[in-house]
Amino acid sequence: MNRHWIFLGCLLAGLAVGLGAFGAHGLGERLEEIHGEDLDTVNKRIENWKTAAAYQMYHSLGIILVGMITLLRPSKFAKIAGFLFLTGICLFSGLLYALVILEKPFLGAIVPLGGLSFIGGWLFLARATCCMSRSETVQLKD
Repeated sequence: MNRHWIFLGCLLAGLAVGLGAFGAHGLGERLEEIHGEDLDTVNKRIENWKTAAAYQMYHSLGIILVGMITLLRPSKFAKIAGFLFLTGICLFSGLLYALVILEKPFLGAIVPLGGLSFIGGWLFLARATCCMSRSETVQLKD
């Protein structure tokens, strides 16, 4: 499963770059079509999009880290961290993207659950690494 975490993290990181690029280069025009002259709303939505892409990238790197840690020492805590990061990306970033595109304000009420998933993921990853000793880790060859 450890290689799968690394693979998934890389895919999600690449997607974050693509979505961030769309946010920087194409989203503004789309939002201006929807909101017209209301530049405050357009700018707020672009900031929401940037936040979603940034948090997706941070936690994609976290998923890669989960894979690297589990290469050294298999851990149920690291596995839980990976699932929490993935859940957080879906709930936090995914729902922020949907909020911006679909203009469904109720989605904003669910977004904090993604943030809680991110926090939980970091706590579980900390637990996975706090008790690692050199004797328990797999020694990688040079």
